[in-house]
Amino acid sequence: MVDTSDEWITTRTGIKERRILKGEGLGTSYMATKAVADLLQRYNIDPLDIDLLICATTTPDMQFPATGNLVASNCGMTNAFSYDVSAACCGFLFALNTGAQFIETGRCKKVIVVGGDKMSSIVDYTDRTTCIIFGDGAGAVLLEPTTEHYGVLDSVLKSDGSGWVHLHQKAGGSQRPASIATVMANEHYIYQEGQKVFRFAVQNMSDACVEIMQHNNLTADDVDWLVPHQANLRIINAARERMGLPESKVMENIQRYGNTTSGTIPLCLWDWQDKLKKGDNLILAAFGGGFTWGSTYIKWAMNPQ
Repeated sequence: MVDTSDEWITTRTGIKERRILKGEGLGTSYMATKAVADLLQRYNIDPLDIDLLICATTTPDMQFPATGNLVASNCGMTNAFSYDVSAACCGFLFALNTGAQFIETGRCKKVIVVGGDKMSSIVDYTDRTTCIIFGDGAGAVLLEPTTEHYGVLDSVLKSDGSGWVHLHQKAGGSQRPASIATVMANEHYIYQEGQKVFRFAVQNMSDACVEIMQHNNLTADDVDWLVPHQANLRIINAARERMGLPESKVMENIQRYGNTTSGTIPLCLWDWQDKLKKGDNLILAAFGGGFTWGSTYIKWAMNPQ
């Protein structure tokens, strides 16, 4: 469909495979529900005990209701309130920190944060600059109170709205509602100026990682895992090198999933959960459209099951 090859894609992005959600009437809530249900089952959690569900997504099932409402209903969380957070590829990171605040204030005892996107719904498969990058996926985490020094400990979260011109979806919002003209002009797909976004991402995501380490007096030896947004292997490597980390300390699954936007970080945690030990120091980092970017310092709170 486009002028490219496996070698061209792999050398520029590191992506070998992507997952695409197929089936009529299936949206982001379908994947997010699967992720949340898996989490509840794995840790034997009663859905009635969940106080809050936050869904990070750029591709909601519909403008309203919130996709989080659908997921909570699908999973039987009738005692929880729920809503969506939209911050492009930083959505999960921002939602995670929001959920942590509800725990820290004592407002909630159990919070689920799920990140997921059906990026195939807004990808133009004739556009080589975007169609090779994005996939579909979702993942979820549970937040609970602790009296020990574990969990979400610190964050560096930033945004610069002037960056929207380089990465956005032109139509479909209130500024430019859907019409025959917008559909015919292919304005409901991702628009990205790849080189400019790449330069911003390399600089800002790396800076955020270094800043969070400096805030918490962490050396490369102190960091057990870098959990980066899986957008581009070169961006991940740039952050890793700035932090002074070896490749063995970096969670990478971009080869299997591509860029699932809000789903990348929780999918990494899902893939690596059996390797994580209580007390491990994790640095989560992301960069997304908006521009949005940041890093979060987490001390892992449990041993493998």
